[in-house]
Amino acid sequence: MQRADGRGRCLEALKGNAAGRVPVFPLLMSFAAERHGLTYRQFASDGAALAEAQLSAMERFGLDAVTACSDAFRLSADYGGDIVFPETTPPFLATPLIRSEADVARLGTPDPTAGRMGDRVNAARALAKGAGERALAFGWVDMPFAEACSACGLGEFMLWLCDAPALAHRLLEKITGDVIRFALAQLEAGCLAIGAGDAAASLVSPEMYRAFALPYERQVIRAIHDAKGLVKLHICGNTTALMDDMLAADADLYNVDHLVDFDTARTTYGKAGKAFKGNIDPVEDMLRATPEHCRAKSLACLAAAHGLPYMLSPGCEVPAATPDAVMHAFCSAP
Repeated sequence: MQRADGRGRCLEALKGNAAGRVPVFPLLMSFAAERHGLTYRQFASDGAALAEAQLSAMERFGLDAVTACSDAFRLSADYGGDIVFPETTPPFLATPLIRSEADVARLGTPDPTAGRMGDRVNAARALAKGAGERALAFGWVDMPFAEACSACGLGEFMLWLCDAPALAHRLLEKITGDVIRFALAQLEAGCLAIGAGDAAASLVSPEMYRAFALPYERQVIRAIHDAKGLVKLHICGNTTALMDDMLAADADLYNVDHLVDFDTARTTYGKAGKAFKGNIDPVEDMLRATPEHCRAKSLACLAAAHGLPYMLSPGCEVPAATPDAVMHAFCSAP
């Protein structure tokens, strides 16, 4: 089912141009692992296996873009965090890595080509080589705000924003340099684009977003652009109140979750000339849907985004239990 030159169509959309055939770009993690016969532990701990699973899904379903993404704890692991690797679910930090100012001061500067970051760099290299011109290979980083929430614990870091804002900024500044080095290593490995997740940012007010997330997103994106790379900003959740501010991050592609009104996103990103993707509900329109329902939803998104730089996509990760027939209906809609 694989179509030629998916990479070229994606790059055209990222330049702000409507593609002749809209690229298909679902975020696959557990789905790709399951279809390739991997446990999630294998998928998240072996970059070569991750790349093989992504490339297999690309071939099987005709994807135009693939991503070297599995979990949000690469940097935390290489800072020295104790990571738990369940067999069937994503890895997580056993206990918070950072609890105090002293913990921030003790953080080292990990080598992005070693440890868990290095494993993702290896996956990015294999993915870029294997995809070739057939699909655009995205590396993956988590933005500094998301990384800080992972390292401290979500609730604790949110308290820092109010109770210890200077310390929060100190941690974010430290993390930003390491995230940039991680992203650049994946570009050097052959990826032309980086997916950048900042899901926790959807939980804060626009004022908090502008103070604690946006400035650091901008630094990461600017560094990737300076290295001639492209960026997808992926913030799950209801980002309706943040969309205008998110444009100031200057990403090349914006993910739109199903909780965001599609027409609002189309207007916001369309006026700005920015590429966007989404916002099919991965549960109601894919996991629990018939092929006919999924295709109808996909066609409705395609019709609504006609003439804009758009990629067909669910709002977030496709669940592993989504039927193959539904995935085929989704991927064949353009």
